[in-house]
Amino acid sequence: MGTTVAANLVGTLREHGVRRVFGVPSESFTTFMDAMLDDPGLEFVAARHEGGAAFMAEAHAVAGGGVGVVMGGRAVGAANLSIGVHTARENSTPLLVLVGQMNSAHRGREGFQETDLADFLAPLAKHAVEESDPRRVPAAVGRALTIARSGRPGPVVVSLPEDVFAAEVDAPPCRPAPIPRPAPAPGEAQAFHEAFAAAQRPLIIAGAGVQRSGAEAALLAFAERWNVPVMAAWRRHDAFPNEHPLYVGHLQMGTHPELVDTVRQADMIVALGARLNEITTQGYTAISPSQRIVQVDIEPSMIGKTHPVELAIVADVATALETFAGPEAPRAAQWARRRRAVYERVTSVEVDLHEDRVDNRQIIRVLQENLRDDAVLTNDAGNFAGWMHTFFRFRRPHTYVGAASGAMGYALPAAIGAALARPDQVVVSLSGDGGFMMTVQELETAVRLGVPIISLVFNNNMYGSIRMHQERQYPAREIGSALGNPDLVALAKSFGAFGVRVTADAEFAPALQAALAEYRPAVIEIRTDPEQISVWQTITQLREGR
Repeated sequence: MGTTVAANLVGTLREHGVRRVFGVPSESFTTFMDAMLDDPGLEFVAARHEGGAAFMAEAHAVAGGGVGVVMGGRAVGAANLSIGVHTARENSTPLLVLVGQMNSAHRGREGFQETDLADFLAPLAKHAVEESDPRRVPAAVGRALTIARSGRPGPVVVSLPEDVFAAEVDAPPCRPAPIPRPAPAPGEAQAFHEAFAAAQRPLIIAGAGVQRSGAEAALLAFAERWNVPVMAAWRRHDAFPNEHPLYVGHLQMGTHPELVDTVRQADMIVALGARLNEITTQGYTAISPSQRIVQVDIEPSMIGKTHPVELAIVADVATALETFAGPEAPRAAQWARRRRAVYERVTSVEVDLHEDRVDNRQIIRVLQENLRDDAVLTNDAGNFAGWMHTFFRFRRPHTYVGAASGAMGYALPAAIGAALARPDQVVVSLSGDGGFMMTVQELETAVRLGVPIISLVFNNNMYGSIRMHQERQYPAREIGSALGNPDLVALAKSFGAFGVRVTADAEFAPALQAALAEYRPAVIEIRTDPEQISVWQTITQLREGR
């Protein structure tokens, strides 16, 4: 006897280890949501906006190591969650995106919210398909989950008309297929060793490929064996322990010039699962044509996409590092020690608490001192994040969840998704007031679910990064970047969360300790000086061209 497509889909998700589906309820998915009620191991997490749901699902996958699942109904829901599809693509995160299509009988007749959903989301996704034949839905969903996890992971969209869910199928739920882990081709390990041995100042740039292949321990062992310094690609801080003597910095927006010099001084760059994109390479200026590049990436299209490479190896990073292990090869340690000393000098913060103002460096220092090493941090886009990127040191893998896409509004819903995946760990989100207000409604989701996330909101009443660009290009000609905000503490309390305000960095430690003790959703508003527009510059300095 057959079962419904909806029940089959529930079984397939269960077989793939999925425990939560995020989304906003839609009439397009009524039958599917009803089927979820029959499986106590599959939870539907209702968000307040599909964009927030998509961020939750993406972060849940990053923190939990599985596949995220988000659903949205028809054109409106699909449009709302598209920001999460783009983020998953930029983050190389496996994400199954289920979009509910209108009834098949109404297609092509100006049906309600009619659009071609697969074509609409395809440019953002790794793969997108619509399947209206109930008999083919099980295989389509199984293939989508395999594509999402294979190669460079990413988001896969499956559009399903609402009438297919109640149809019966004879196929069993799809079980996970083995995921290929390609190894370097014969001779490539020897070529790698020869190229590496010839370098005097080698540098590893570790990207998402290290994390998605679970290669953090292998990278640590390799770096120690060869005594080579490691930098983290854009928002991949936790790919390598930041307190290790071989860690030499994170390539972010506004990287300190002396850290960029580490890249410029290297005579060979080994890009491990790193795309060498615009931000990692500081606008494609940090790497010169004379530098030798070895690139290891599981995705062939990433090889040499931004810079010519001397040696290209298409392989899973973890498998490649095992192949490259070889004998111990000690080299002069002066290069690594020198660049580590630079990193420590420009990123260390001395204790200097203020009673009359907020210094964001002290906020990050106190945050570090009061959190366990396994605490998870999420962050939004904006200049406020520069202090975290520069001064917070991630000591363990899988403790950072950020959007390489630079999406505003990410941190709060991402913290919810991460906390659901890692319920035994403290999860802290960092936002500016602009980004926080974009998805603040998800604070209700956190309260309803009882997820004890702590949201730090750096409030300078502006879109800070936009103001910085305005002041740099058109000094003293602000337009559109100034903001007004509600009382964020009162707003947090109205949702049922804990709220407290910090107006001087000396107040932050007691506020953080109080939030940790509450063990419920908390918001700490941190009033910051609008003049301090970035880590290294003030508005006045920008206007004066300094």
